Amino acid sequence: MNPHLDPQQIELTLERVLLEVERPARYIGGEYNSITKQWTAERLKVALCFPDIYDLGTPNLGLATLYQILNRHADLLAERVFLPWVDMEAVMQREGLPLYSLESKHPVQDFDMLGISLPYEQLYTNTLHLLRLSGMPLLTRDRLAQHYPLVVAGGHATYNPEPMADFIDVAVLGEGEEVIGEITEVVREWKASGRTECSRSAVLKALAQIPGVYVPSLY
Repeated sequence: MNPHLDPQQIELTLERVLLEVERPARYIGGEYNSITKQWTAERLKVALCFPDIYDLGTPNLGLATLYQILNRHADLLAERVFLPWVDMEAVMQREGLPLYSLESKHPVQDFDMLGISLPYEQLYTNTLHLLRLSGMPLLTRDRLAQHYPLVVAGGHATYNPEPMADFIDVAVLGEGEEVIGEITEVVREWKASGRTECSRSAVLKALAQIPGVYVPSLY
């Protein structure tokens, strides 16, 4: 797969292949009350990821709440990412399509931050699959030297974050809507610094100072 395809290339490919899969509406977005903002340089881009199919992720209230909270801010942009079903995954692999957001069809790697919702433990391995389909290294230590987005996980299954400690940059221990504003402010400064390896280390240390935020690599 090519994680550097632009949204127009992804859109053109989808127009050609979606009739091959069941329930193609899972993969196009545009639903009532969905929010699409322009990708401007000053906006912080957050991919809200539910590591399962659209049908299971869309009703998740935690994801919907964060989507609403973030998109209230003019300088923030939040879009949704779900895993494909097996038929669509086979098509994506054949066509070289990376995992992309529903709203703008940007590849996951284009975002500044991935907010992964983990309401139950069965999604641990799905999260690794999400990273793989995004063209990102699974291990946190392998994502340090390049401009990969920060991987932030929250939800009931992160109350014990240790099973995912090697794969996520940050765990939120508690309600995400309580701290999401503080987290995005810190990540915005990281983006402004150019997202270097040095600034990545600094942003993780800054995030660790927020109550309820755990950075596994610092322990």
